[in-house]
Parts: sequence; structure tokens; C-alpha cells
Amino acid sequence: MTNLLWTIFHVLVFPGLLFCVVVGVLLAGLDRKLVARMQNRVGPPLLQPWYDFLKCCGKETIIPRHARKGLFLAAPVLGFAALITVALFVPVFSYSVYSTSADLVVILYLLTVVGVSMIVGAAASGSPFAGVGLSREMVAMISYELPFVLVMLAVGRMAGEGSPLGVTFSLQAIVDWQAVNGNMLFHWSMIPAALAMLFVIPCEIGMHPFDIAEAETEICEGTLAEYSGPPAGLFRLTHCVKMYVMCALFCVLFLGGISTGYAALDALVMVALSVVLTFVTMSVPHAVCARFKVEQVFQFYWTVVAGLALISLILVWLGL
Repeated sequence: MTNLLWTIFHVLVFPGLLFCVVVGVLLAGLDRKLVARMQNRVGPPLLQPWYDFLKCCGKETIIPRHARKGLFLAAPVLGFAALITVALFVPVFSYSVYSTSADLVVILYLLTVVGVSMIVGAAASGSPFAGVGLSREMVAMISYELPFVLVMLAVGRMAGEGSPLGVTFSLQAIVDWQAVNGNMLFHWSMIPAALAMLFVIPCEIGMHPFDIAEAETEICEGTLAEYSGPPAGLFRLTHCVKMYVMCALFCVLFLGGISTGYAALDALVMVALSVVLTFVTMSVPHAVCARFKVEQVFQFYWTVVAGLALISLILVWLGL
């Protein structure tokens, strides 16, 4: 009975649903506030993303005439559920809820499910704007998946050099390795992989200047063009939570050696680092960069970003 209660607590409170939503909403609000300040504007309140979600929940859900209703309504639920599941696999430094020998593989698949849910929802809507958006979303996924996988391989090889397979995909093993050998970020061979991961984060989330799938001024929010009411709010909440999950994943992969021994204090450190990452990887590019063209996103990620990750993988494999 006790184990069941703890499982419910982990899923619904920490580090699951409630914790992810609160931190994700705060990060999204902070991003909007920082961008506004850098553009000499006042900006919206810090909790504006939460207000937007509540407003969507109070609106009517309008389903397009030619939409496939089941898929159209199931897509946002599927994406949000997959993302909360990812959060359960990401350790809050020393505190891990679920740990397997293939955490990184599971996380990669679940994050792909989040992107696929947007594609499925857009395809089910029957909208031409959503059709353009889903094609762009597929290009974005193909673009960042390669460097993302290379980064995971580099980190796994570094932490699993002494293991039977020579590589580990367990996040807990990666955290334990960093506790003994120092953070990945402080090993010079892993610096290119860390830079690559910083580029992967905004594209994975769909932040400006890599928001080609939504592009409000071009294709009327693309994949979300036909969504309204609670489903639209759930997609937007998923976007907020994804900001935290990706920042937390970076912290675990490259700063996993930071641990106080207390879960609550580790969570505060994780949130503080997520705020810094939000500023570096999302707010500054949003404020100073124009949106990439579709072909530019693909070229950039398969040349520059994948190249950085590949350099780290080669250096680690050579033992340098």
C-alpha cells in the first residue's frame, strides 16, 4: 500500500505532473518576460502561460467538419502523457524515481512520441495550414534527432567506458559517474557535445528561431491552426513542460555531479540551472534572431550541430 501511495505521489506531484507544470509555466513566463525586456517592452505577467491555459479550458472545443475526431482529440493527451512520463525518468540529480539500463533510449522514444502527437493532431484536423505545419514539424524532427542521438552516444560512452558494452544508457549511471569523476561539462572532450545539446533544446521545444512548424505570421500557427478550447490549452501546457524537461535533461547529462543529498534542495538547484539555460538557449536567440527558413534548419543541424556532437563522440571513443 505504501509503495502504491509513493508511486501516485511521484506521478502526480514530484517529480511528475504538479512539479513539471509549475516549473514549466514559470520558465515559459520568464522567457516571455526576458524577451520583452530585451526588446524594451514591459511584457506579460510571469504567470501569463497559466492564465492562457485556464482561458483555453473555458472555451468551446470546435472540431473541424472534415477532422477525424478521435485522433484530433487524443493527440494532445498522448503528447502530454508521454512528456510527463519522460519527467519520471529524468533524475533530479541524486534523486531518481525510475531508473533502467536504457533510460536514454526510452526518453528518446517518448520525446519522439510528443512530436508525433503534434503531427497526428495536425493530420487529423484536415486543415491545409496544419498540413504545411506537420511537414515542417517532420523536417524539424529529422533535423535535431541526429545530433541528439550523437550527444547521447557521446555521454553514454564517456560514462560507460568501463562497462561490459563500453557504453551506458542509464541516466542514474551517468549521474553516479559524474559524482566520482566530475561533471561532463568540465571534461574538454565533452564541450562540443554540450554546445550541440544547447542547440538541440530550442528546436526540440519549437522555440523561435526554430519554430518553423507553427510560424504564426506564415501559416497561422501551422500544426495548432484548428485547435481551440482545452485541447489547445493542453498543447500549450505541453510546450511549457517541455521547456523544463529539456533543461533538466541537459543538467543531468552535463551537470549531474551537482548533488546536495537532499531531493528538495536538488530540485531547487535544478530549477535555478533551468532558468539560466532558458535565458541562454531560448530568450536571447528569440530576441535577437530572425526565424530560420525550413531548409536552413535542416542544413544547420545536420552540419554544424551534428558536427559538434560527432567531434565529441570521436574524441571520447579515442579516449582523449
